[in-house]
Amino acid sequence: MRRHLNTLYITTQGAWINKDGANIVVSAEGKEIGRVPMHNVGGLVCFGRVLVSPPLMGALAEAQVAIAFLSEEGRFLARVVGPQSGNVLLRREQYRRADRGDATAVIARSVVMAKTLNQRAVLRRAVRDHGANAELDAVCERLTAIARRVESIIDVDQIRGFEGEAANAYFSVFDHLIVGDKTTFRFTTRTRRPPLDRVNALLSFVYSLLAHDTRAALETVGLDPSVGFLHRDRPGRHGLALDLMEEFRPFFADRLVLSLINRKQVSAKDFRVFDNGAVLLSDDGRKTLLVAYQDRKREELEHPFIGEKATVGLLWYLQAQLMARHLRGDLDGYPPFIWK
Repeated sequence: MRRHLNTLYITTQGAWINKDGANIVVSAEGKEIGRVPMHNVGGLVCFGRVLVSPPLMGALAEAQVAIAFLSEEGRFLARVVGPQSGNVLLRREQYRRADRGDATAVIARSVVMAKTLNQRAVLRRAVRDHGANAELDAVCERLTAIARRVESIIDVDQIRGFEGEAANAYFSVFDHLIVGDKTTFRFTTRTRRPPLDRVNALLSFVYSLLAHDTRAALETVGLDPSVGFLHRDRPGRHGLALDLMEEFRPFFADRLVLSLINRKQVSAKDFRVFDNGAVLLSDDGRKTLLVAYQDRKREELEHPFIGEKATVGLLWYLQAQLMARHLRGDLDGYPPFIWK
């Protein structure tokens, strides 16, 4: 039996989280506003001014439950984890592979191919749902060609170049996928730190949540989330978590954002616009997105490689396990997640 452990998100500013027996208790303004059994929580994410008691930190660390602290806007600040688990031999093999160009290219190639094909699948789903579109069809063909070219590339820098080319092509037509309020939600280009429109604000926030989940999945199987294959090593960046995240950006994150917009679950009132042009989610907007994020994680589908049904929120854990099996030598290659 598989059990999908949920992530607990705390967005109430000034909230105090402490431990009461085997429960996590959330209080605000001196009143208890929530109580959750600790064994039902797989991760704790705190946004903004949220305080966590030392006893709860210790208990969660002992239970291998990570606590992530983010700004109100979803920017990662810090993470509290217990002793690292997993076989040291697995991590040593991960480091050896990351230092070898040929081994790095094998995994980076799989990740980029999956991401490119998943981007194409998102566009094709839009054509199926909303009718033929010449621009979308052209980009789908371009993404197909990129995926085929990447399949034979053995140079990691070239693979990274094709990943960027595919992303540029995909986002060049992203606005066509928005069929809701085009006045409020219009996308021209991907902007970060800060996002400069409402669509980018949603994308950045969901990507932050997804990065937390993929990092937790890698740590669960004993891999080092900081040493990746597609993403270069950089202080403070979790390269392998970003590698794993690439497969799920189109299928999970982008589709979630499009659903929120096209189903009119978010509107202009869910955002704050600042004088410098930055656009960030409001408190209500974050809550709406977090509920949708958790609901999407509970959906089920059949894993294309394993051939078994799993909740969406379990997919990154399954992929982390497949990554570990490849590094151990149990699998000849890393089978990425490709949405069909």
